[in-house]
Amino acid sequence: MWRFSRSSGPGGQHVNTSDSQVELRFDLAKTESLPDVWKQRALERLAGRLVDGVVTVRASEHRSQWRNRETAAVRLAALLAEATAPPPKPRKPTRIPRGINERRLREKKQRAETKRGRTGRDWG
Repeated sequence: MWRFSRSSGPGGQHVNTSDSQVELRFDLAKTESLPDVWKQRALERLAGRLVDGVVTVRASEHRSQWRNRETAAVRLAALLAEATAPPPKPRKPTRIPRGINERRLREKKQRAETKRGRTGRDWG
C-alpha cells in the first residue's frame, strides 16, 4: 500500500503543494505471494522492523514523487531479498598444517634469542 505526504527539504514554491515523500507498506504476515518458508524466515529476521506484521519503507530523497516511488520499491525488494535469503552454510573448521605452526614457533624462538642478546649484562 502506498502513502504520500509532504517531504522536508528544498523544493521552492511547489514544495508546499506536492506530496513527494513516499511510504510503502507491505503486509508480510498476510501475504500470499511468498512461499511459507520464505515468509517465516522474513518474519523472524525482520521482527524488529515489523508493526503488526507490516514492514514500512520510506523514501524522500528526490523531489519527484515518481523517483521516490521507485526508490521505495527498490528498497523493499532489497530488504525482502536479504530477509528471505537462505542462511549461510556453517563454517567447517580447518586445521593449521603442522609445518606452518613449526615454522612460526621456530621464528618466534629466533626472535626471542635476538632480543635476549640485547640485554646489557655482558657489556660490563
